[in-house]
Formats: sequence, C-alpha cells, structure tokens
Amino acid sequence: MASNRRNFLRNVTLGSGALAAGLPAFGKDIPDREDHLMQASQKPRFNMSGYAAPKIEKVRIGIIGLGNRGSGAVGRLSFIEDAQIVALCDNRPERIPLAQEKIAARGWPKAGEYTGEEGWKALCESNDIDLVYICTPWPLHTPMAVYAMQHGKHAVSEVPIAITVDQCWQLVETSEKTRKHCMMLENTCYDFFELLTLNMARQGLFGELIHAEGAYIHDLLASNFSKTGYSEMWRLRQNASRNGNLYPTHGLGPIAQCLNINRGDKMNYMVSMASNDFMMGETAKEKAAEDPAFYGEFTGKPYRGNMNTSVIRTSKGRTIMLQHDVTSPRPYSRIHLISGTKGVAQKYPEPAKIAFGHEWIKEEELKELYEKYTPEIVRHVGEIAKKVGGHGGMDFMMDWRLIDCLRNGLPLDQDVYDGVLWSVIGPLSEKSVAKNSRPVDIPDFSRGNWKTNQPVNLTLEGGGNTRVRGIQK
Repeated sequence: MASNRRNFLRNVTLGSGALAAGLPAFGKDIPDREDHLMQASQKPRFNMSGYAAPKIEKVRIGIIGLGNRGSGAVGRLSFIEDAQIVALCDNRPERIPLAQEKIAARGWPKAGEYTGEEGWKALCESNDIDLVYICTPWPLHTPMAVYAMQHGKHAVSEVPIAITVDQCWQLVETSEKTRKHCMMLENTCYDFFELLTLNMARQGLFGELIHAEGAYIHDLLASNFSKTGYSEMWRLRQNASRNGNLYPTHGLGPIAQCLNINRGDKMNYMVSMASNDFMMGETAKEKAAEDPAFYGEFTGKPYRGNMNTSVIRTSKGRTIMLQHDVTSPRPYSRIHLISGTKGVAQKYPEPAKIAFGHEWIKEEELKELYEKYTPEIVRHVGEIAKKVGGHGGMDFMMDWRLIDCLRNGLPLDQDVYDGVLWSVIGPLSEKSVAKNSRPVDIPDFSRGNWKTNQPVNLTLEGGGNTRVRGIQK
C-alpha cells in the first residue's frame, strides 16, 4: 500500500509518469505556438462571473485530503452551523479518525469515509454532497475539481488550482458547461489589511491605480527537504521539475482584485526572470551525504532558480510585479503594494503602511482608516474569525463567505476565471524563463467578458445570515 501510494504521487509530480495518471507532463505545456490564444477567441458557453447558483439551505461538504491544509479546513468548517461535513477522504486512512474527532467535538454526526487511490472519485460520485473541498498536492487539484463538477458538485480547491495552461482551460470549460462554481481558495484575499485596501481602492482613495506588487517570500527550504513535511516529498519534486514562479496566487490575488482584473481590466502579457539555484542543489547534496538511501534521488537535479521575478502589463497600461522565493533566509513577505495617483499602501515589511504623499501616515490615522473603510464582512465576522483561527482568521473568513454565498445564491468573490488566471502565471513564467525572459501573452479566460463583469461585491447584501456555533463575537 505505501509503495503504491509513493509511486502514484511520484508519477503525478514528475513528468515521466504524469500522462499515465491522466495529467499533462511537466514541460509539455509550454508550447511554441500560442494555441491557447485561439481558445480565448472562442465565445464562452456561459459567463460564470456574477453567476448566482441555486440556493443550498445547508451546504453538505466532502473534503479530499486531510494533511496540513485539509485538517485545518475540517476544524474551521465544523464551526459553521449552516454547513455540514458529510464525507472525508484521504489515501492515508490513518488521517481520518482525527478529522472525525474534530467533527464529533462540534456535535456533528460522523462523516462518511473514503480512502484508496481512487476514493476521491467515489466521494465526488456521492449523491449527498453539494460541495467538494480539495486539499491535495498541486497536480491533483484540476482533475479532482473537474471530476467533482462533472458529477454535479461545486468545487473549491487549495492554491494553485491548476499548474498548466491546458488545465486552466479545462476548468473554465467544465465550469461553464456544468454551471457549477469552481473557486480557488485564495485565503489572502480575506486578510484584514488586504480587505481594507481593496475597499479604499474601490472608494478612490488611492486615485487611479498605476502599479501593484505581490510576492510569496517564505523560507520553506527545511520543510521541502523534511521527510515528514510534504507527503512523498511532492513539493520538493515540483521545485526540481519546474523553473518559474510556482506559487503566484498568494501575492497576486488581493492586488488583482484591487485592480479589478477580469472585471474592467485584464492582464495582457508578462516577462519572467529567474536567478540561478544557489541553495536547493547544495542542500540536496548535504542531505544525501547524511542519508543516501532517502535523499540520493534528489541530487544532480536542475532545481528552480531561488528568486523569480515576473512583471505583467494590463490592458489599461498598469503594471504588476510578482516575486517568488521559498529558499532564502528572509523574513516572510507577500509585499502587497498598490500605488496610485493619490496614494500608496504596502503591508510588508510589517507594520502595514499607507501614504497620501511622501510620508507614511501615523498609527492614529491608520486606525481611523480602519474604522471608516473596513468592509462589512470584517465587521460582521472578523472577530469570530480571529477566534476560530487559520492564518489569523483569514481562512475562516474565506470559508464563512463561501458558505454564505452558496446558501443565499450569491455570486462567489472568486470565480473560475480568477482562479485560473492567478494560477496560469506559474506555467507562463516557466515559458518566459525558458525563452530568456521573452514576453509571453496571457490568455483571456473570460473571453471578452472582462469588459462588462462587475467588481467583487464588498457588501453582504442578500446574505450575512450564515450562523457560527460555539463562538461569540
């Protein structure tokens, strides 16, 4: 069993066996021809941006993957009175009892259990599930989301939701065809300063936005080489098989919302540049010297460049800078900078700062801005979210908002076009890096609807009635 699981994960995270698992092989989705632009010229089957699916009084949830992110999702979702976790799936059956304990602690009945390499398919085929919540390694996100939608379920997935251009189009076309929501769980869009700056940008306080910056700078070197960090070292294998910005969405999501990308503006093209690898290959050699039986296969590989910097230009002439570095010994940062004709906001290095001139405003003035421009969702559930937890509360705010939208038949804050656009920067950055940082066109997954799609709704109009149990404001 362990051997089969190891081979399965190895196949889907390395190019040689990916086709056998029904997934595009890495490096095979970086075409010389711009075939994806031909798809963009076709008319969409149905516009999922602003789509309000039929109301679901109590959302029945099936969770696939009970590792780091999945186990946290079980704990958070179990607090939502108007949702119920009815199914759990992991190819490691020993993970399921702990999740059941979390559900029982909130007074919910025991969830159905699925395991084995294809247990997730059985979960998606079940008739008593409304929403499939995917927390598995990256290469599995798209096939699981597609299968869920094909079997009548709304699908949400951890980031990134896709790792190839073809997968992005597959998600778009399946969501449009089935009219099932497909949302990427970009939690940073629900962090407190990010929501503040989104509302301030919406109110015009920064003027016309000119430039934005985002990043994922997080030292994961030890975690990636840990024997217990990621199942079967899947994340390290990604770093050894791809060279680009592998994790763009945490920094990109919030600033894309500020810029109304897919809702009034679109990304046109990008260039990407990677440094050499100065750390991962050397770490692999050091680890192999300590334990050649375990780490031997990781030596001699062309690891991803430690720092990737990508620059994007939009249709309205704005620019976006994204960075990715998960190896250098640096403080954590997502940058989160938006700069306009009247002001600028920047979150990292903390504390977060705002300026309407050449100097950052004082702490007292920042507090006044929070009091005036904090969005309704934060006022409604923000303090509860902090108590439930999940990256300071943003994870729970994301989960609560998702369930509230499904229950009340409201459009989701992040639709399928957002998820695939923010994710496609990964494979497109690989293509640009491989071509000496030449420009690469970015597909318009909305196929023209970006011109009329409405910005993200920052009110709770029509909703806000989803209850939380066991936590008081």
